[in-house]
Amino acid sequence: MKGSHKISVESEPQPGDMHAVIKGLTEFNAQHTDGAVHQYLLVTVRDSEGALVGGLLGATYIGWLQVQAVWLSDSLRGQGYGRVLMKQAEDEALRRGCDRAHLETYSFQALSFYEKCGYSVVSRIPDFPKGGARYALTKTLTEVLPA
Repeated sequence: MKGSHKISVESEPQPGDMHAVIKGLTEFNAQHTDGAVHQYLLVTVRDSEGALVGGLLGATYIGWLQVQAVWLSDSLRGQGYGRVLMKQAEDEALRRGCDRAHLETYSFQALSFYEKCGYSVVSRIPDFPKGGARYALTKTLTEVLPA
């Protein structure tokens, strides 16, 4: 390495610095994807008072839905809310021109749920975490059904 640049590990990074790294990568990627940038989406579940009790955070990008986080409060699990979250995100992705979806999950999370939603495992990293595994799954999206 040349120059007088300093490299350091920052255990308490500043939000502005994190944003600058993401912004720099986003701008670089846009140069190689015809200007495409992530378009975020949030599908929520709220109780009768409007409090957030679950949701799905994702983004559509270069023809793919990327599911980044899915969470439901314990009291809502197993009642079909997760399937509705996934379906609404997939329908929105189709409206945005995506035909594939991707997500990652750990062995202690919801692998069987995602498989029941039509996702297939494309990779498994063992011992991530120790004694468990991390999975990447994909799904081919199908046409949005009329409401």
